[in-house]
Amino acid sequence: MGAANVIPGVSGGTLALITGIFEELIDSIKSFDLESLRLLLRGKLLEFAKHVNLYFLLAVFAGVATSILSLAKILEYLFINYPVYIWAYFFGLILASIYFVGRTITRWKLSVVITFLIGTVIALIISFLKPAAENDGFVYLIVCGVVAICSMILPGLSGSFVLILLGNYHLVVIEAVNELRIDIFIPVLLGTVAGLIAFSHLLSWIYKKFRNETIATLTGFISGSLIILWPWKNSFDKNGIEIMINSFGAFIDKQGKILSDIKVYSYEHVLPDKINSVVIWAVIYIFAGIISIWLLEKYAGEKNTSDKV
Repeated sequence: MGAANVIPGVSGGTLALITGIFEELIDSIKSFDLESLRLLLRGKLLEFAKHVNLYFLLAVFAGVATSILSLAKILEYLFINYPVYIWAYFFGLILASIYFVGRTITRWKLSVVITFLIGTVIALIISFLKPAAENDGFVYLIVCGVVAICSMILPGLSGSFVLILLGNYHLVVIEAVNELRIDIFIPVLLGTVAGLIAFSHLLSWIYKKFRNETIATLTGFISGSLIILWPWKNSFDKNGIEIMINSFGAFIDKQGKILSDIKVYSYEHVLPDKINSVVIWAVIYIFAGIISIWLLEKYAGEKNTSDKV
């Protein structure tokens, strides 16, 4: 989930749904209520831990935090030097997610089809929105935390991509993580905690009452987000000037030197000019993404079966 949340266009909630922990995750977060506060204030730590499913949450969020901190540098390097390949891998990953999430719908009816189409349209509209300018204001960073965490736990809606639209992806995900900017972490964390607890109650209620429609909507979100991950795209800076790329899609200056500090503000999706080794490798990485999700889902299914036994 941590790895997914770092990638624009990929949702950690999608992987939570595929691995079978989505409902438990939402219910566990929702359990932070007045009763949990009462148990905590009275010093009943064991009862508090059981009430909020603390060990499960610690395992999940420790994994998320570890992944984000360890992958931020690696992903920054890959996006600068091999963007076509990294986009291709995650395109395949999300493409496979559509099938594995959609197949959990137990009954397709008119309301399910309609919600699927609504989810797809919403994700497509979000995909084509123009990003805002970077803003490091305290209140704005809190808002970023609220909006990003809500989209992070929603399968199909990428918290990282929402941060791009809010103009603060590079500031929050790359710069703050790599430089340990506490002044950025604190307001984002405040918004994250508040948004997570509040949104989990709403999502849990909807999921239990309209399960098939909810999954259909989430599948639509995932389908519509595919456009974000299309490997071949022209990139533009904040002034709308196209950024030059080399044959691997890496950002370069006029002398052909790779740029390490470039910020992309918008994309124009295109088709590859010709079939070459880069295109062939990109297709291979797409299949690698599909196989990764298949293996992940297979392992999760076997784990759930063994747990029940």
